[in-house]
Formats: sequence, C-alpha cells, structure tokens
Amino acid sequence: MVTEHSDAAEDTSALALKILVAGGFGVGKTTLVGAVSEIRPLRTEELLSEAGQLVDDTDGVDQKVTTTVAMDFGRITIRSGLSLYLFGTPGQDRFWFLWDELAQGALGAVVLADTRRLEDCFPAVDYFEHRRIPFVVAVNCFTGARPYSAPDVCRALDLDQGTPVVLCDARDRASGKEVLIRLVEYAGRMHTARLLDSVG
Repeated sequence: MVTEHSDAAEDTSALALKILVAGGFGVGKTTLVGAVSEIRPLRTEELLSEAGQLVDDTDGVDQKVTTTVAMDFGRITIRSGLSLYLFGTPGQDRFWFLWDELAQGALGAVVLADTRRLEDCFPAVDYFEHRRIPFVVAVNCFTGARPYSAPDVCRALDLDQGTPVVLCDARDRASGKEVLIRLVEYAGRMHTARLLDSVG
C-alpha cells in the first residue's frame, strides 16, 4: 500500500510541458522529434506528389520524398519529474491554419533553421514573436552547408535581443536534447520575468 501511495504522489508531482518544433519545409523537424523521442513518434507524413511540386519549394532539399501534413508528436524526459511533449508543425504555408491549435498551451518553441534557406524560417520567427511565445533558433548544420556562427544567424534573422541561437544536428539525440534544455531554461526565465512585471 505504501508503494502505491508513493507512486501516486510521484505522478501528481510530475510536470509535462508542451513544446513546438517549427521551421520551414524540409528543415528537419520530423528528424529532430524522432531523434529525441523516447517513445515511437507519431508521424503524419505523406509522399510528395507532382501536384505539390507546384507549391513546395524543394530547392536545396532535393532528396526529400515525404512531408508532414498535420503534426509530429514525441515525448522526452529531461529529468525525473519533467517531461516534454513535442509537437512538430508542418512547414508549408497551406498548413499554417494548424499552428494556432498546436500553439495553445505551449511553453515555447524551437525554430529549426537551415542556413542554405534561412528565409524559410522567417514566418515561424514572426509567428512566435507576435504571440510572445518564447523560442530558440536551432541551426540544423547540414553536411556541405556553409557554416555560420550563432551571432551571424541572430543578425541575419534580426532577432530580439536575448533570443538564443544554438547550432545542432537534428539527427543526434544528445544535440537535440541540448536544444530543448536551452529552450526550457530560456522560456522559464521569460515567463518568470513576465510574472514579476505583472505584479510589479
């Protein structure tokens, strides 16, 4: 009986936070969620069609054969009592109507960026800035892409002062986990500052 009671107490003290993973088409959102998730990730991918070629810019991601049409979902435990639920957003403009639903209740977001197509992450940056949702920019370092420093990317995207920019490999679990930890720390500071402002 004591064991059951302690298990219940642990369950009620556990914290689950909602995180969005956003960015342009083909930037690695599905890859990141799949790499870090400790459960088999839920994916809603479909094969790219000839009709989609008219609206999906595959320049620079010629090897891409599928695309997310609703969302990706995964879960990762950061430490005992703290889990993150990851929701990967679709990257194409025609699926942006889903973003408002996915963003409800989110602690923050990761905006994945590809320096070969940096302009593709502008809509995600604008979306989270306008809604005051804390986010970090994670530069997915693709093989063969020209390397840029975090300050270079920050200037190119004209980010608000203090918005973190981190370099990562979306295929690597440890790298992806480090991005998520940075986001949770940053979002925690932002939410605390806003709370203090509201009572000040």
